Amino acid sequence: MSLRARLTLLYTMLVGVTILAFGVTIYHFISLTIREQLDRVLEQTAGEIIKNVHVDPAAGSLVVKNEENLRLADNVYVQLWDHANNLNYQSPNLADMHRPLDPLAKSPSEKVTRDIFIGEAHLRVISIPLSIGSRRIGTLQVAAGLTIVDAAQEVLVRVLIIGTALAVTVTAAGVYFVTYRALDPLSRVTQTALKITRADDLSRRIPYQGPAEDEVGQLIAAFNQTLSRLENLFYTQRRFVADVGHELRTPLTVIKGNIALMRRIGSTDDELLQSVEAEVNRLNRMVGDLLLLAQAESGKLPLEHRLVELDTLLLEVLQQSQVLARGKLTLRLGEIDQVLICGDRDRLKQVLINLISNAIKYTPPGGEIVAGAGKENGQARLTVQDNGPGIPAEALPHIFERFYRTEKSRTRSSDGKGFGLGLSIAYWIVKHHNGDITVDSTEGQGTRFCIWLPLSEGDCSPE
Repeated sequence: MSLRARLTLLYTMLVGVTILAFGVTIYHFISLTIREQLDRVLEQTAGEIIKNVHVDPAAGSLVVKNEENLRLADNVYVQLWDHANNLNYQSPNLADMHRPLDPLAKSPSEKVTRDIFIGEAHLRVISIPLSIGSRRIGTLQVAAGLTIVDAAQEVLVRVLIIGTALAVTVTAAGVYFVTYRALDPLSRVTQTALKITRADDLSRRIPYQGPAEDEVGQLIAAFNQTLSRLENLFYTQRRFVADVGHELRTPLTVIKGNIALMRRIGSTDDELLQSVEAEVNRLNRMVGDLLLLAQAESGKLPLEHRLVELDTLLLEVLQQSQVLARGKLTLRLGEIDQVLICGDRDRLKQVLINLISNAIKYTPPGGEIVAGAGKENGQARLTVQDNGPGIPAEALPHIFERFYRTEKSRTRSSDGKGFGLGLSIAYWIVKHHNGDITVDSTEGQGTRFCIWLPLSEGDCSPE
């Protein structure tokens, strides 16, 4: 059973049960009210008759005096029985009836009120014992016909049944229509998901014209956002696989070519072996970087949370980077200040080495690289700036993506050591230190990377 049908059935049953309970309550309330009014009329009539009942001293029977003054309704019946259960009086509308109106209450010890059927006649009978002092002298029975009451109750039952049926029908139709309108966007979600599954088209989105604040609007918005993320992840993964294949093809081709060449000449060659070794080292570094990124993205790369002196760390990296510069470039320390942060020293060192080695790689001979550490706006700031060819403006938004490299100025260096993974790793490390990494570059003038990290507040206990 569909959700729409279940909701319709549920709400219809709730409305039906509610109306039925309300109808039963109304029925009993009206019936009770009518009977109470009828009982009051019977008691009032009985009271008037009792005032006019006397004992005939001669015959010892009960008589009703001033009978002509009694105003009895057409549907009110009276019988007067003596202590010997002899009928002494009955109202004219009873004709020749000689049986008690209520045979079971012919000699009651106290007032009794009951519903009685005499043939097809339905009566409400009140039986009142009559006595003088402690001596019982007879019984008065006063009855009223319930034909009108029964007819009213029957009409009320019909009205309640017809009203309940109409209310349930209208409710079912209304709920079905409302749920159809409310759940129609969910049907479109299902259809869109099926179309995406069949066509592998993640570019589809679910249209929705309703209010964006309601539950359905929020669901569709979340679904569309999920589709957007899946689409980006899908194309990123596809590009990633293509890039990995491209990066693997080059060193494998070199290795294969060198091995084929040595086989052809029938001897090993140190230069060719060094080339093969270099390419193997490149592959090893690329696999290591990929594994590092995979561990980072899966949350399996823990970061230490200790006090780190950024100024000391920067001086250490600059000193080690002099070997990479080989005297062809100038590595200079710019602004320096004592800066303390909480983080993973080795990973932050990896970020600085990556930025400085990239600057060395892409800065032409005779260029200058300036690195500095300081504080600004309550944050720690690390900068690495070169005066190389710069990065094209259209490439800046993508430089932290895996395997991304610009093709104009910052191309792969001649030694073939770059994979486009270092900046992705650096970006992840900085982000997971609750920091940020930015880049400013102007073609022909140079590039400036800036790392922002929160300053230490004393204790570096893990969060």
